[in-house]
Amino acid sequence: MLGYSLSPNDVWSMMATPQAPAVVDVRRADVYDASPHLLPAALRGDAAAARHWGADIGRERTIVVACKAGHDLSQRSAAELRADGYDAHILAGGYAAWQAAGLPLVDKATLDRIAPTRPGAWVTRRRPKIDRVACPWLIRRFLDPQARFLFVEPDQVPAVARESGAIPFDIPDVELSHVGERCSFDTMLALFGLETDAHLQRLALIVRGADTARPDLAAEAAGLHAVSLGLSALAGDDDHGLLTRGFLVYDALFAWLRFAAGERHNWPAKAAA
Repeated sequence: MLGYSLSPNDVWSMMATPQAPAVVDVRRADVYDASPHLLPAALRGDAAAARHWGADIGRERTIVVACKAGHDLSQRSAAELRADGYDAHILAGGYAAWQAAGLPLVDKATLDRIAPTRPGAWVTRRRPKIDRVACPWLIRRFLDPQARFLFVEPDQVPAVARESGAIPFDIPDVELSHVGERCSFDTMLALFGLETDAHLQRLALIVRGADTARPDLAAEAAGLHAVSLGLSALAGDDDHGLLTRGFLVYDALFAWLRFAAGERHNWPAKAAA
């Protein structure tokens, strides 16, 4: 059972897993506006309206409330939610402790510039396979957890983006796209400040190797390429169904990189000590 306060490392280890909490940023407006950073996947909430946004999140989700230093604002919000039966916790030490722990933060200015309204809509080419699954995974898990994705014919992406206000990605001549030998996933990591995490860096290398026919870049790239094309063949035109299945693959890869990359298997299995 989770405690009332969760350490930054505890919260980070839960992100991009089936136990991922809804992280709600309740910093005062002036503090929020002056800060260059956001916690990954953070939603914005008013501490005085916790019961309102708690209902939007739902009782089935774990909620982690974060303020500047883990004092009155997050404590008030968590207390209100817990009194109503929510599984609510505070981020111990708030943003200050997260930064002191050296954990990844999102570049707020860039996110606000590219996606000023969140949840937002993002648009790309239909029939995603590798980069166009990896990028939505990154967006949902770290940038805009309630993002919607639109898949259209390749030549229609600019027009749909212009008419709908959706953010175009992984097409030529837009900001969120390939740069040289690097994929759109690489571009997003760099733009949003997430390239500081070694595990996301390694995941980017795997994606790049799979997406650009460079299996020499990472031993796992060939496997990701095969699984991704297999999922695409099974999904057909069900692009959103493919995202659901593909997100499991990226969740698993990210979990392996963080928690199980050192584990080795052989045969015959050795008896437990």
